[in-house]
Amino acid sequence: MTIRVLIVEDSVIFQTVLKNIFNASPDIEVAGIARDGLEALALIPQLDPDVICTDFHMPKMDGLEFTKQVMLHYPRPILVISVSVQTDQRHRIFELLEAGAVDIFPKPRGSADPKSQINHLRLINKIKILAGVKVFRKRTPQASLKSDFLPNTQQQTPGKNTSEIKIIAIGTSTGGPQALQTIFASLPANFSVPIVCVQHISHGFLDGLIQWLSLTSGLPIEIALSGITPQPGKIYFPPEKKHLELNSQGQFVCSDSPPLGGHRPAVDVTFKSVARIYASNAIAVLLTGMGKDGAAGMQMIRQAGGLTIAQDRETSIIFGMPKEAIELGAVQHILPLPEITPFIIKKSTSI
Repeated sequence: MTIRVLIVEDSVIFQTVLKNIFNASPDIEVAGIARDGLEALALIPQLDPDVICTDFHMPKMDGLEFTKQVMLHYPRPILVISVSVQTDQRHRIFELLEAGAVDIFPKPRGSADPKSQINHLRLINKIKILAGVKVFRKRTPQASLKSDFLPNTQQQTPGKNTSEIKIIAIGTSTGGPQALQTIFASLPANFSVPIVCVQHISHGFLDGLIQWLSLTSGLPIEIALSGITPQPGKIYFPPEKKHLELNSQGQFVCSDSPPLGGHRPAVDVTFKSVARIYASNAIAVLLTGMGKDGAAGMQMIRQAGGLTIAQDRETSIIFGMPKEAIELGAVQHILPLPEITPFIIKKSTSI
């Protein structure tokens, strides 16, 4: 079935670039093009697009207000396609995710060089992924602190962990920024366990993500540096385009080793090092995302005696990474997003 896309972009040049990219795929049809949010809102009822691609900065109605109006009146997947903005404003693009957009992608170039062509294919694949997204509700289930345990046949080790928790490792992809905001905003300012988080994100947007998450997080968020030991109560992300591991001394190692499964940073790389160094003193969490990155690493953490958690299907924008870990038998607890932070706090403080 053909995926109908509405392009919302004020630049005629980028309108043409996007149209040419999408027309190259037999699975995608450009249903229409709008120059701003107001024009797009008028087109949605008659075009009924499956996916909307919008810019952030536009005249008359910008991407943020447009996203709010779409989610209110015509909820459907929105992909923000934009350049990374000025340093002090980079966090603003993530406000569109907070308003209901699903993901962010950098504006592609129209050139035919190999690097651009790879980026074009990534954009086409992103559209195909978003066309299958079904979770757009702003409501979230009420937290009850009741864990959804797997059947006994899938339990490899007892679910109870009595070791002191010394690190929390989180992996996520599509839908991750929204999920991380929920988790970090719920952590108390005196939370004393270091957190290492691997988020698949397009190049140029990591600084903006950290700025945006820091607005609601009670804990400081930093980019990890090689040689640094994770500090209590701090949240760390790997640098862009680098894997993040921990060595035998418990220090960060940021590396340029080849991508794993197409990802650098890869969740599996971080999770596997956490399993080796921290074993039963670790909690691993897999959140919403496409693919299987993190499943094998989570299995290693569970086999080492660590505690493993996966976000449930209902609250995941894309139930891919958690599903892969569950099917591998790597997950002890399947939880709705609002229950993950209270569960982590409970397990981190009850020794």
